[in-house]
Amino acid sequence: MQTKPRALIVMSRQSFDAHFDAARLARLADLVTLAEPVWTDDLDQPAVRARLADVEVMLTSWGAPGLTPERLAAAPALRAILHCAGSVRGLVGDEVWRRGIRVTSGADANAIPVAEYTLAAIIFAGKKAPFLAADDDRAYRGWGMVTGYGDLSNFRRTVGIVGFSRVGRRVVDLLKILDGTTCLVADPYADPAEVEQAGATLVPLEELLPRAEILSLHAPELRETRHLIGANQLKLLPDSATVINTARGSLIDSDALAAECASGRLFAILDVTDPEPLPLDSPLRRLAQVRVTPHIAGSLGSEVGRLTDHVLDELARWTKQQPLQAEITEQTWALGLSA
Repeated sequence: MQTKPRALIVMSRQSFDAHFDAARLARLADLVTLAEPVWTDDLDQPAVRARLADVEVMLTSWGAPGLTPERLAAAPALRAILHCAGSVRGLVGDEVWRRGIRVTSGADANAIPVAEYTLAAIIFAGKKAPFLAADDDRAYRGWGMVTGYGDLSNFRRTVGIVGFSRVGRRVVDLLKILDGTTCLVADPYADPAEVEQAGATLVPLEELLPRAEILSLHAPELRETRHLIGANQLKLLPDSATVINTARGSLIDSDALAAECASGRLFAILDVTDPEPLPLDSPLRRLAQVRVTPHIAGSLGSEVGRLTDHVLDELARWTKQQPLQAEITEQTWALGLSA
């Protein structure tokens, strides 16, 4: 009988409790060999270091300490890291690739709720619902009193998607439920044929912005994408456009966005900010043209179980030496496609 690979769960206690109920922990035990401690959030404890010596696979998630070269040296048998969340940035580095350790993540599964949130935000943005709800005077006097919010409609709108990422692709697909939507995509790495097949049109960012009545950001966080949407880009958006960010706060110049929204020209729905959380004195906190949610678009509550199931399926493929469906390579990691 083939020996099951030895595994260790590495994440915060809160993450462990969210990911592994009794049924999922039992499924994990069917796939791998677990020993004490089964779970840890500290790879430097002596008892954990003793376990690391023969660990072949790690299941990681939020709260996992970074896998530094020194920590990896204590795990000479490690062959795979299966991340039960989205981005592996801050977790893995060059030493992981140098050692040929395979890495997968739950980013595909995590993209589902983010895309769902984004669709809801787009639909609400079309009607300017969050902003009207904050306008007590006009919200309770009826639609006939509404002025200064642009066209309150979800019919034949033009939506700009920046980043044809996992989430961006899902959003493009979900937008098909809105009648007459024109979907434009800006992404220097995207294949025009793939974008067209998805039902959108690939255009340069400078062409997308003047046409986007709703702008939704789905690009990775890289040095090159910091403030991708700055003052000059925001000025290109049409009046009454709404900016939606469910990706990374650093993609937008917060000061420039606050200035445009304070003028009454633009609106914004932000699930991520820069910095995060926003300082108490940030104008983005108090502007009626801006709605901020506390980074809730990604997997929460029962959605976390979907991430676990995704990674357990991947683990089953890995133990059977089958092709992995969500593998992250050094190349995709460098491009931020794992983020």
